[in-house]
Amino acid sequence: MRRIKLTEREKLTLYGITRFPSYTNRELSEQINLSTSTIASIRRRLYKNGYFKPLNVPMVQNLGCELLAIIYTNFNPISPLEERIKVTGKTIEVFEEIFLSIGERDRGFSLSFSRDYTTIGKINDIRTEIFGKRELLEDEYPNMVLFPFDISKIYRFFDFSSLLGAYFGINDERKSVKEEFERSKLFNLSDSEKKVYAMLIKHPNSSDAWIGSKIGVSRHTVSKMKRKFRESNLLKRIIIPNVKKLGFEILAFYHISFDPKNPPDVERNENALLMNDYTVFMATRKFEAVMLSFYANYDEYSTDRTRIFRLLREKNLITDKPVVKSYSLRNMAIIKDFTFDPLVRKILS
Repeated sequence: MRRIKLTEREKLTLYGITRFPSYTNRELSEQINLSTSTIASIRRRLYKNGYFKPLNVPMVQNLGCELLAIIYTNFNPISPLEERIKVTGKTIEVFEEIFLSIGERDRGFSLSFSRDYTTIGKINDIRTEIFGKRELLEDEYPNMVLFPFDISKIYRFFDFSSLLGAYFGINDERKSVKEEFERSKLFNLSDSEKKVYAMLIKHPNSSDAWIGSKIGVSRHTVSKMKRKFRESNLLKRIIIPNVKKLGFEILAFYHISFDPKNPPDVERNENALLMNDYTVFMATRKFEAVMLSFYANYDEYSTDRTRIFRLLREKNLITDKPVVKSYSLRNMAIIKDFTFDPLVRKILS
């Protein structure tokens, strides 16, 4: 895949808005040492040319959701991907809980937020029944990995800043292990707050004035509510760079089951040692973990996979070989692309 050449200022700005997604141009200027006007110009240009997209992620653990679910499946390679997408689009992807779904010819995975196990269990039963009847499955049922927020840790939730920093050669000493989706307080929003919140999720790149005009409140009201949502850990801003356009070729999915006699100490964040700059997502609990990593080429993927396996064996953390699925960014299909709006509307009624 041909690599897109960005200028050094463009690289620094793309890294900066990914590392500090909620910062204004003025605040970002203090972090990356570029003028406010330069950052504003480059940000507009990169967005217009499709190098990134902003998202407002609902912190669903404080809105009544109990868990993150990850389901991955091996498919019959004879079945065309287009046919499978057509089938699942009408029967499975319609469920509001699923916010990300990735597919390739013989494999796929999805991520969901759910209020409870019953809801996600029902979705998986329907998934298994439909795949089974249409002979789409290979040799096994869909695999479901659950991460209840109260007993799990999510270290990175699609945080691409370390990946871009390493890829662009930007040395940033401010990196740290940070947990996401920690419960703080269960919130009940007013009707006007629900409307603003839903609009912020659905239209993450729209101005406060535009959102206010659509629901009949002032720009100041929207700004005030947005600040409250962020300070109350109800809303998190993230930036998703276009990794395919930047020249990355492989997405790797890792599911690791730890040895029950010698699991890593989750409280001491020993699981986080498996992450490196390639890792953009990691969810873990006492006996298992799921990671997603991006690589510019096969050699990077192979070397990092070997590193992970070696580390797990050296520390005697596993008895069985981890499940690793690699996806070609050129051939895979993004069936559901960070679609949070339906779930938010369902939660907020």
